[in-house]
Amino acid sequence: MRILIAGATSALGHATASALIDAGHHVIAVGSNADRLGLVDASERFECDLTDREAVEALAAEVGELDGLVHLVGGWRGGGGLAGQSDEDWAWLEARVVTTLRNTTRAFADAIGRSDAGVVAIVSTTGLERPTAGSASYVALKAAAEAWLAAVGHALRETPARTVVKRVKALVSDADRAAQPERAFAGATDVRELAAELAAEFAG
Repeated sequence: MRILIAGATSALGHATASALIDAGHHVIAVGSNADRLGLVDASERFECDLTDREAVEALAAEVGELDGLVHLVGGWRGGGGLAGQSDEDWAWLEARVVTTLRNTTRAFADAIGRSDAGVVAIVSTTGLERPTAGSASYVALKAAAEAWLAAVGHALRETPARTVVKRVKALVSDADRAAQPERAFAGATDVRELAAELAAEFAG
């Protein structure tokens, strides 16, 4: 299967690309930093600003047919209660969490809908189950992303394609553990574990 990873240069992006390559898929890694992108285990690599609608449309034309989209663009900003939810942090998060998802799904949904087993997957947060003031912006935008994906599912309802949401509390990698050996990372999901779950969605 031809699977595009949006935001492939994160620790989870690396792990997911490797898991999909190991499973025999054609992996298209997309990121905004060419140097970091070159380190991803992938069949093809494209540098693209996924917040730019026209750039994403051009990418879609170049990529062509596609069976899956794994959207891993994101980040975290928060803290400071409601007063600490700055407009700058909101704009930074919105561009990554929501705008990149809107752009990529609009550009690639038709191609994925033509696949015999198309999948669009995102990673969300368990924080939606109990929002806090310090995470208000982040959680609100993750909720928006899940709602958008539900709408994508509605658009694909008459095709074989489906949508997938994976919720986690936090992520941890070997690099995180090496950098903070004293930290327990309680409740965090290892990026390799989540990558294996994402890859399993394309097993059928």
